[in-house]
Amino acid sequence: MGRFRWDYPENSVSGFWGETTSTIDWCEENYVVSPYIAEWSNTLTNSVFILSAVYTTYSAYKNKLEKRFLLIGFGYGLVGVGSLLFHMTLKYRFQLLDELPMIYAMCVPTWSLVCEAKEALLNGDNQRKVPLFEQIFIGLIIAVAVTTASILYVIYKNVDIHQILFGVQIVVVAAAAVILTYRYVHDPLAKRNLRTSMALGAVLFLSGYISWLLDIHLCSFWVYVRRSILALPLGVLLELHGWWHILTGMGIYFYIVSLEHLRVITLNVSSDYLFIWRWKVFPELVRKGRNPSTRYSLELFGPYVENQSVEANKKKN
Repeated sequence: MGRFRWDYPENSVSGFWGETTSTIDWCEENYVVSPYIAEWSNTLTNSVFILSAVYTTYSAYKNKLEKRFLLIGFGYGLVGVGSLLFHMTLKYRFQLLDELPMIYAMCVPTWSLVCEAKEALLNGDNQRKVPLFEQIFIGLIIAVAVTTASILYVIYKNVDIHQILFGVQIVVVAAAAVILTYRYVHDPLAKRNLRTSMALGAVLFLSGYISWLLDIHLCSFWVYVRRSILALPLGVLLELHGWWHILTGMGIYFYIVSLEHLRVITLNVSSDYLFIWRWKVFPELVRKGRNPSTRYSLELFGPYVENQSVEANKKKN
């Protein structure tokens, strides 16, 4: 074929990492681009997940947010690294490093939002905090559930165990966030920004999930199109599991920023922060007095704020 277009190999290719030991081998054909990377597209697309987690953690540290957000960012970064190693090698030990940290990373936001939602529903007063022993008890319940699921998953190697628990955690976090938004968020701009960022996060995550399903259930069709029509390197653009990594990595970023904003509102310290949209599309919670290094708006696709510091704009709003 052409100089910048070449066929997929006719037969299966062996690679540096040897025999596949993972319980899952995705639709992407193995070692067709490099002998050192089993699934090229599925491996490299994890860079979006990792970079998103790194920036989330950096932003939380720079803007002096609570340590829980540093833990959340670190947890999702670990998921990205584990997933990269898994798709690069297709080894079972790295499969565990991909899948189990997903439910571990969700433990912190699950615990945090369940405690806050309990406070909102039962106390009816945002000045009253859930007692420490209750917070510890809720944390222990989550820890026992996750530990039990991990043990069962390792013993039975049934991916449904991991997926069901991860799905339950997502539903709990989303429901708690809705309760807290309804209870505490009254400022119209803050409410719009929260709803918009949460909705975008949900849409991106759902789009990634659809890509994940299509990759699994229509694999033979994608292989035919990649081999017969696109060839390499264009074929890597139709690796839908890779799009799962890209879309969920972006979706989680949007949702983490939403949770940060919601948290400062429930703590009554929102006056110290400003919710901005870098280049009108990427949300971030910045501390009052910091001047963002990029152009930004105060709403999705809103007008740029020109030559003014965050502190000045906070006073105007």
